[in-house]
Amino acid sequence: MPIIRSWLFVPADSERKLGKGRGNPADALILDLEDAVADDRQEIARDMACAYLRQHGDRSRQQLWVRVNPLDHPFSLADLAAVMPGAPNGIVLPKVNAAVDINKLAERLSALEAANGLEVGSTKILSVATETAAAMLTFHTYIEDVSDRLTALTWGGEDLAAALGASTNRHPASGDYDYPFQHARTMCLITARAVDAQPVGVVVVNFRDLEELRRDCEYDRQAGFIGKIAIHPAQSEVINAAFTPTADEVEWSQKVVDVFEQNPGLGTVGLDGKMLDMPHLKQARNLLALNKQITAVEG
Repeated sequence: MPIIRSWLFVPADSERKLGKGRGNPADALILDLEDAVADDRQEIARDMACAYLRQHGDRSRQQLWVRVNPLDHPFSLADLAAVMPGAPNGIVLPKVNAAVDINKLAERLSALEAANGLEVGSTKILSVATETAAAMLTFHTYIEDVSDRLTALTWGGEDLAAALGASTNRHPASGDYDYPFQHARTMCLITARAVDAQPVGVVVVNFRDLEELRRDCEYDRQAGFIGKIAIHPAQSEVINAAFTPTADEVEWSQKVVDVFEQNPGLGTVGLDGKMLDMPHLKQARNLLALNKQITAVEG
């Protein structure tokens, strides 16, 4: 799956916001059938989401995903049945308790793909992996057995706070995420990397503070995350910039790759006064691969 830097939530029952979404720089839109839609508008939202998916079949620049209701919610199956005729690129599954939820969704997707004439296995899954207390105890299940449809994991600080009975997810002194939420972030990142999925940073709820968003993106990127969830259209551009390698980073990474290729058989080389070894080469290659994907999409 191509790297996605920015994932923008769009209420599936808002014609105005859906209309603006296609022109937004976000790499992916998430048509939301869960938190953004009232119960009495679910059918309207499903119909609008499917129509939008059908209308926008060209996903070369911007992918279209759908967040359905949790797997154990009575709306969930109806959500899937309604949107799959539109062939979404993927499904965002909230309130995941363990890998078994991912696998159950994968089975449903296989049946719905076959019923709608879609390639079986083509619909990917993003797991919102930390929204319940139970989820914090089951990260090991992803390693044991999880569908290869799983291509991304993100975490949720707001729902987890509610699940834990916390009044806030922030430390009163520092303002940073408190310990349980730091643990959730860390486990999401580690698990994603362990199963070769894309780790996606959590939302910044203060959508008016773009400087806070920029700092949080830098913090995520330094830790190893690739991309971030956006809840406001103005956030997408900031996220894209933060997760796009700079010209200096690309130049340095190319120099690292070149010096190793010029010295085959050496595990350690010197470059500009620095000693480099295999982890540096791997990081350089990863950055160049990421930059190549982004350049291909943006033309």
